[in-house]
Amino acid sequence: MVKNHLDQNGSPKPPRSQEELEHSDVKKLSEDIDQFIDVLSACHDRSNPPEVPETVETFSKIIDSKIHKHNTCEREEDNFLIEAVSRLSKLTNSLSEFPSGSTTTRSLNRTSMVLQRAMTFMEEDLRMLLEDKNSSFNSNRLLLVDGDQCVLTLSESSGGDEEYPSFPPATLTRMNRIASAMILAGYETECCQVYSISRRNAFGEQMKKVEFEKINMEDVQRMPWNSLEGEMTRWIRVVKSCSTTLFPGERRLGDSVFSESPKISESLFSNLARAVVIQLLDFAEAVTLTKRSAEKLFKYLDMYEAMRDLIPTINMLCSSECENNELNSEIQATADRLGESALSIFCDLENSIKNDVARTPVPGGAVHPLTRYVMNYLKYACEYKVTLEHIFQQHVKLDGSNSNPPVKSKPTLEVAEGESESPHSSETTVASGTTPFSIQLVTIMDLLDTNLEAKSNLYRDHALHHIFLMNNGRYILQKVKGSTEIHQVMGDTWCRRRSTIVRQYHKNYQRETWGKVLQILSHDGMQVHGKVAKTTVKERFKNFNAMFDEIHRSQSSWIVSDEQLQSELRVSISALVIPAYRSFFGRFRQYLDNAKQADKYIKYQPEDIETLIDDFFDGNTTSMARRRT
Repeated sequence: MVKNHLDQNGSPKPPRSQEELEHSDVKKLSEDIDQFIDVLSACHDRSNPPEVPETVETFSKIIDSKIHKHNTCEREEDNFLIEAVSRLSKLTNSLSEFPSGSTTTRSLNRTSMVLQRAMTFMEEDLRMLLEDKNSSFNSNRLLLVDGDQCVLTLSESSGGDEEYPSFPPATLTRMNRIASAMILAGYETECCQVYSISRRNAFGEQMKKVEFEKINMEDVQRMPWNSLEGEMTRWIRVVKSCSTTLFPGERRLGDSVFSESPKISESLFSNLARAVVIQLLDFAEAVTLTKRSAEKLFKYLDMYEAMRDLIPTINMLCSSECENNELNSEIQATADRLGESALSIFCDLENSIKNDVARTPVPGGAVHPLTRYVMNYLKYACEYKVTLEHIFQQHVKLDGSNSNPPVKSKPTLEVAEGESESPHSSETTVASGTTPFSIQLVTIMDLLDTNLEAKSNLYRDHALHHIFLMNNGRYILQKVKGSTEIHQVMGDTWCRRRSTIVRQYHKNYQRETWGKVLQILSHDGMQVHGKVAKTTVKERFKNFNAMFDEIHRSQSSWIVSDEQLQSELRVSISALVIPAYRSFFGRFRQYLDNAKQADKYIKYQPEDIETLIDDFFDGNTTSMARRRT
């Protein structure tokens, strides 16, 4: 016995500390409890239980003491307590298998009471760990909103180091041990309730941090557009966060805490996801019931896309097919209603064009506001081309057995006699193939052409009529070329034909404006009996001056805002008029009697004409007056 107190060199061992003694005693006590549990399990005669050793009472007292120390903030190493409670749970279960009134009843009552206290402590401890503010996630890093676009910034700003929810590994391990101990002890309901309430509250806090709160349906329908647009933007942000960060994070947390009980993890996540999704769907449903208007289209489409992307997230995170089908069916039904609303708004653009009836022409033949509105609207709409095509395919069926009928465009161009028929009047098929969306897009283009043709008839000056059509036609063409999405639908053939139309308007303008001028500058009819008639020369110069003055006065106030088109017009006019005037000027100036007479009838040198042409299409009503001064 003495040797046990000597070290390997024969020297006396130093006395053990109280902590070492207690640890040694607890370890020995735990081994004794495990042995007794084995004895209880091996006892087949339940009516004759074995004698309960004193170690059971001692073990219960130690656990009771540990719980008391934790509750009075004298927190020690937690591992022993969790292991001890798990061991006490097994012991209690084993004791409960013997009939009431047997020798085990007193010990069962004792261990059950201690176990209940332990479970109450663990329940509170789990709640504290779940609600630890130091483990909260910085929701401000979820998203940044750039205009109307939601952009994920978590991985960019943090290198992906921070996950939602951001519990330290040690905390996750402790929560896992607590959950396992509670479930083993038969306190699964209490454990799940604490976890569920804490995570719902935490999720609600994330919603508040991104300024999204539940709004009832009546308030949504009464909201002015500016307020509703902000709420829709926040809603989109939340749904995208759920798809990319919040839902995956909640599933990871549940799997970590309930790693030994995957079905419980699945159930808890499904219940949380369902509660959140239903709240999101309620808002979306309320939005679909608001009055439809053109400016809502793009927010509807953003909401539709956010819901569409949520479905695969639910599929990935929920393994229960029944739960998936039910929740996804609700998401899809609401997404379909959003899609129907978006489709209705987009198709209502037809009525907007038809109802835009003007009584006064746009000054200067400029691009009409309707043209700008429609083309910009189509440009932004076509950024959602894939989504719109999907929605159209769902809600619009092509008529007839032929799924690819040709798309007919309406003729909108007046052509001169002998000219070839307008490309607009021929049958065309859009580049991306005939789909309900592409048909709708071409229909809108045709309606816009028809509307502009009607508006062009408001101009009494036929030349300005063609300038107006040329301006608007060029604007439409440039918008189509400048948008990859619209260009894909309309195609290169459509663009070439549109260019032909614009060139024809250009030719018609030249004919209307400069045809009579070129007749004046013609050398025909200048001779009488083989000699140049001076009176005819004087009359021709006089008529040219008057006609050019009038053209300059009016067409300097006309507007061609496309710089390239403006330059092309001026160059073409110069190429047409200046050589003719230079030739007429050089050939017939000599027939005026003297310098005084020449000054009277010759108002412009050829160089002056070229300079004055540069005033055309500037929208300047005072250019001639300024030059005269």
